[in-house]
Amino acid sequence: MDLLTEPAAWLSLITLTAMEIVLGIDNVIFISILTDKLPPGQQPLARRLGLSLALILRLALLFAITWVMGLTDPLITVVGREFTGRDLILLGGGLFLIVKATREIHENLEVVHTARETPSGRSAFTIILAQILALDIVFSLDSVITAVGMAQHIAVMVIAMVVAVGVMLAFSASIAAFVNRHPSMKMLALSFLLLIGVVLVADGMGQHVGKGYIYFAMAFSFGVELLNMRVRGKPAPVSLHNRFDREPG
Repeated sequence: MDLLTEPAAWLSLITLTAMEIVLGIDNVIFISILTDKLPPGQQPLARRLGLSLALILRLALLFAITWVMGLTDPLITVVGREFTGRDLILLGGGLFLIVKATREIHENLEVVHTARETPSGRSAFTIILAQILALDIVFSLDSVITAVGMAQHIAVMVIAMVVAVGVMLAFSASIAAFVNRHPSMKMLALSFLLLIGVVLVADGMGQHVGKGYIYFAMAFSFGVELLNMRVRGKPAPVSLHNRFDREPG
C-alpha cells in the first residue's frame, strides 16, 4: 500500500507501461501476420491466446528474475568471444524473425496457394501457436530485462505488464485488420520485423542498437505511407496471395 503514496512509483509505472506497449508493437504485428494464415473464424482466438501466452511468459520470467539475470553470465566461448544465455536467445530469435519475415514476403508475392498445401484446421492452429510461443519467449525476455532496469518494485512491473498486454489485446484486432487490408502496410510490417530480427542478431553479437532509432524509422515510414494512401484515394492496386484466397487448384 505504501507504493500508492510514492510519486516515484507512479512515475515509474506510467513510464514502464508506455515502454512495454512500445516494445509490444512488434509482438502484435508478428502475431497479426501469423494469424492471417488461419481461417477467419480462428484468428481472434489465436491472437488472444498468443498475447495471453506472452503475458504469462513475462510474469513467469519476472518471478524467476534471478534466473533471468543469470542469463547475462558467460555461457560459451566461440572464437574468443563469450556468449551469454541471453545472447544465444536473441541470436536464435533474430535469425528466426529474419527467416520468417523473408518467407512471408515471398509467400505473399510469389506463391499461389492451393487447397492441397493448406494444413488441416487444428494442425495449422497448433503450428501458428508454436511459432507465436517461440517469439513470445524472445520478446518477453527483452521486456522483462527492460522492466528490471526501469523499476524497483515487482508490483509495479507486474501492473505495467498486465496493463500493456491489456492494451495490446484491445487493439490487436484493429491492427490486424488494418495491416491485412492494405498490402503496402503488410509489406512495411514485414520489413519492420526483418529490421527487428537484424537488431536482435546484432544485440546477440554484442553490438547494441538503440530501438528508438528503429521505432522512429518505422513511424516515419508509416506516416509517409499514410500520406501516400490519402493522396491515392483509391483501393490498393495489388492483391497479396493468401492461403484462404486461393485460385481453384
